[in-house]
Amino acid sequence: QVQLVESGGDLAQPGGSLRLSCAASGFTFSLYGMSWARQAPGKGLEWVSGIYSGGSDTYYADSVKGRFTISRDNAKNTVYLQMNSLKPEDTALYYCAKDRGITVGDGFDFWGKGTLVTVSS
Repeated sequence: QVQLVESGGDLAQPGGSLRLSCAASGFTFSLYGMSWARQAPGKGLEWVSGIYSGGSDTYYADSVKGRFTISRDNAKNTVYLQMNSLKPEDTALYYCAKDRGITVGDGFDFWGKGTLVTVSS
């Protein structure tokens, strides 16, 4: 069965960096787009970033553009989210999601359980 397991969430100071990882299994990873989304305390789910199956195209929400970088290693079935210049408003539970197709934006059919990122001094 499809499994997505996020890791790397932690407490970070404003201006700091974290790298999230999402290990995927149970499907042919290289054939699907992957995304990251987040849910801040008391707020709705926000899509953060997506990457095409081959890694050639990446997309970002305006709120993280220029600070976050998504990447993937299809040999390791893993997608990453490098987060730099963290702000307190980046505090959220971060989820990894499998897209329905090779691109990004066709909707998601599987989600991980999330990893918590807290940005505070």
